[in-house]
Amino acid sequence: MQAIFDCENNYGAHNYEPLPVVLVRGEGVSVWDDQGNRYIDMMSAYSAVSHGHCHPKLVNALTHQAKQLAIVSRAFYTDKLGQFLQKLCAVSGQDRALPMNTGAEAVETALKAARKWAYTVKKVPENKAEIVCCEGNFHGRTIAIVGMSSEAQYRYGFGPFPEGFITIPYGDANALRKAITANTAAFIVEPIQGEAGIIVPPKGYLKQCEEICRENNVLLLCDEVQTGMGRTGKFLASDHDHVKPDGIMLGKALGGGLLPVSAFLSRHDVMNVFTPGDHGSTFGGNPLAATIGLAAIDVLFNENLIAQAAELGDHLQSELRQINSPLITEVRGKGLMVGLVINPAYYSARDICLRLLKLGVLSKETHETVVRLAPPLVITKQQLDSVVATIAKVLTAAEAETV
Repeated sequence: MQAIFDCENNYGAHNYEPLPVVLVRGEGVSVWDDQGNRYIDMMSAYSAVSHGHCHPKLVNALTHQAKQLAIVSRAFYTDKLGQFLQKLCAVSGQDRALPMNTGAEAVETALKAARKWAYTVKKVPENKAEIVCCEGNFHGRTIAIVGMSSEAQYRYGFGPFPEGFITIPYGDANALRKAITANTAAFIVEPIQGEAGIIVPPKGYLKQCEEICRENNVLLLCDEVQTGMGRTGKFLASDHDHVKPDGIMLGKALGGGLLPVSAFLSRHDVMNVFTPGDHGSTFGGNPLAATIGLAAIDVLFNENLIAQAAELGDHLQSELRQINSPLITEVRGKGLMVGLVINPAYYSARDICLRLLKLGVLSKETHETVVRLAPPLVITKQQLDSVVATIAKVLTAAEAETV
């Protein structure tokens, strides 16, 4: 085990701080380490493994297509991409989709589309387009995207950043109204902020934002990379507020936990700003990715995973709130996207995650105070109950050590 740690640390950049475990196999909600120990995965690779590890239908689709045709680039048509995009538009309620690979690429695509739409459709003066974003956002790691961030570490040492981004408080619709000018192209927002600590905005917030954007001819862009694909108990988290965004970014679970697959989806007049040569990706929309994306959507609906996320998410939060511990300051979230907020006066969230690791539960802290609980949507009630019991056991032991 230590040799594996050392090899990765010696030859890899130190841009992550993994928990001390070496994972070698996964099935459903379970993963195994190199010592044969079994764990319940409560992270799902930041929601990328919503279907569970190595879902047999997805693995079969992957292997079958890999034997047929994998990559040819978008220089040619293939028999898989159109089917994937058609299904993606149908389930999202959008007109067109532009396939990419990572969530950050989908966000970059949305930013480019919004700016060009502002210049060609809204007639904003050249190079004056503004995009409003929120404090605490996490949309990815590219230069432009971290330029939107309010997190000092994400920005430090990487400037100068592109101009044209206006930051407002999250969850404050009036702040959005005040920030909009004649040059505002779009408002980009996470329906629930993930990396910020599973922050759920006030009820009706997104609906108010939609109305404000409509009144001002501003695009509402919802980053559903983490929250989409059923994670919160609806296909899109924006569905909870009965909102239809002008643009949606999907990723993570769209690849079925097997491949990076993402997409930007929008209405006709926004997508029509792109002409051949404006934007592209060598791997985006390849036959292998399209096959997996289509299968991932089908499994999500055919196996009723969205409704399961809603039901089990309520159960998980209810059970967590029954734990009587001064170490917990709050339980928050929606569906199977839950944050357990740890009182920093006692321990950091990482301390708790390390204790859970020893008892067979995998999670990861965010912002030092929140334990993220986002298991594969295929998890059972019994498995969730065992996780809650383990969390209670860890907190009880940790609390006893503080006395």
